Amino acid sequence: MQNFDYQTPTRLIFGEGVIAKLPEVMSQFGKKVLLTYGAGSIKKIGLYDKVKELLKDYDIYELSDIQPNPKYDPSVLDGVKICKENDIDVILAVGGGSVLDCSKAIATGAKYDGDPWDLISYKAVATESIPIVDIITLAATGSEYDQGGVISRTETNDKIGYMDNLNYPKVSFLDPTYTFTVSKKQTAAGCADAMNHIMEQYFCEDSTLLNDGFMEAGLKSLMINTKKCLENPEDYTARAEMMLACTYGCNGIYSLGSSYTGWPCHGIEHALSAYYDITHGEGLAIITPRWMKHILSDKTVKRFVKYGVNVFGIDANQDKFDIANQAIDATYKFFESIGIPMHLKDVGIDDSRIKEMAHHIAINEGLENAWAPLNEDDLVKILMESL
Repeated sequence: MQNFDYQTPTRLIFGEGVIAKLPEVMSQFGKKVLLTYGAGSIKKIGLYDKVKELLKDYDIYELSDIQPNPKYDPSVLDGVKICKENDIDVILAVGGGSVLDCSKAIATGAKYDGDPWDLISYKAVATESIPIVDIITLAATGSEYDQGGVISRTETNDKIGYMDNLNYPKVSFLDPTYTFTVSKKQTAAGCADAMNHIMEQYFCEDSTLLNDGFMEAGLKSLMINTKKCLENPEDYTARAEMMLACTYGCNGIYSLGSSYTGWPCHGIEHALSAYYDITHGEGLAIITPRWMKHILSDKTVKRFVKYGVNVFGIDANQDKFDIANQAIDATYKFFESIGIPMHLKDVGIDDSRIKEMAHHIAINEGLENAWAPLNEDDLVKILMESL
C-alpha cells in the first residue's frame, strides 16, 4: 500500500430540495456572484429562475453558453474578464461538469495577472482563487468533488487536465431530481465517463482489498442504475445512486494508497475531443475496450481476471486469458447496450489524423510512464483498432 496525503475540503449537500440552503451557503462568500451555466437547459427545468429567486438580494453577473469540452477562448477568458471588471466574490456554477471545469479555470485566472493559460498549462502556479459553489445537473465527471477541470484550446488542439487544490468547490449541491431530464445519450455518456474514472484507478500494480471492493461496487452500481435510469428517467433511487457514484470518481477516494496508473484512456480521449469535439464519455467508451485488448499481457492479466470475476461474475475456473478476454468483451457489450456508438467512425472520426493525434498524445500525456506503458506506435494501433 502506497503512502498518501489526502484532504477533501468540499462540503456535499445531497438530496431532493437541498437548493433551499443556497442563500445560507452563499452568504459566507459575499454579494457579488458570477453565475455560470451552459446552453440553457437550466432555464428549461426552472432551475435558473429558482436560483435567481433564492439570490434576489445578490448582485448577479452571468456567463452563459459554456460548451461541452469547455473552451479557453471564449468561455474562460470571458469569465476572467467579468470577474476582474466587477470584483466578483464567488462563482456559482450551475450545470454539468463542463460548466464547473470552466469555472475552476476562471476562479484562478481571475486572481492571476498574466495569461490564465499559464496556470492551465502549468507554466505558473496560482496563489489565490475565487471560491466556487456549484449545483450539478448531470451525473458524470465528479468535478463537484475534486480539484480538477479539463480545458480545451481549439487553435492548438490542446485539452489539458488542470489540477489545483485551490479549485476544490467550497460547497456542491447534488439534487438527483435535476438529472431527470438528462437525455438518454448524455445519461449513457455520463455513465461511461464515471466508469472509466474508476477503471483508470483500478488497473494498477498495487491496490488493496478495500479499494478494489469499493471500485468494483462502484462499477456494478453504475451499470445497474444507468440501465434503470434509461428505462425510467425519473427513478429517484437510481438517479441518486448513479449521481453519488459519479461524484466519488475523481477525488482520489476510490484509490487511496494505490499505485500510479497514468490514466491512459483519458490521455488518449483528450486528443479525440480536442481535435473533433466529440462527447467525452462516448470517446472513453470507444477507447477503453481497445486499450484493454492492447495491454493484455502476462503482466496485466491478473487484474483483468479480478475485474472479470468480481464485476461481471465470470467463472473463475477458466484459463486466465479466457477470463480476461470475456471481461473485455463484456465491457464493450455493456457500453453498446446503453446506446453508445462504439467506433470512432460513428462519431465522425476517420483515419486521416490518427498519426497526428498519436504524436500529440505521446508528446503531451506522459503515457510512457503508465501502468502499461504506451509509446507512439501503441497509440496509433489503439486508435486504428477503434475505428
